[in-house]
Amino acid sequence: MDTLSPSERSLRMSKVRSRDTKPELLVRRLVHRLGYRYRLHGRGLPGTPDLVFSSRRKVVFVHGCFWHRHDCRLGDRLPKSRQEFWKEKLDGNRRRDVAAHQSLRDLGWESHVVWECEVRDLNLVAYRLQDFLGAPRWKVIGDVERS
Repeated sequence: MDTLSPSERSLRMSKVRSRDTKPELLVRRLVHRLGYRYRLHGRGLPGTPDLVFSSRRKVVFVHGCFWHRHDCRLGDRLPKSRQEFWKEKLDGNRRRDVAAHQSLRDLGWESHVVWECEVRDLNLVAYRLQDFLGAPRWKVIGDVERS
């Protein structure tokens, strides 16, 4: 049984964002500070990646743990009401993610996922992104050190 009325539930769900989420904004600022330049929300690519590095043929997705069923404590839970609906919906999201990554691979693109729970440790995210993206085109002078 849902504790909210249909109109209250609709209002709450309308506030869930698909882009410009807090984790995505944190990753975007981090990537820019590291010296990488990118395009946002590649509509022409499968899965509409959050960050597109065209010259490198690489993309980055920033996934919410709940919505994309990450195997952490945030992604491991289901709402208490309408569990069958939510299980099917969230499993469908995961299937679409797998298909998008495969389609990108088939087109010659590499993809990387940054999970919402990983954003708590931006140093680790920075390390993984640098490893995935390779060296930036120019060196950034500032608060981010690189060798």
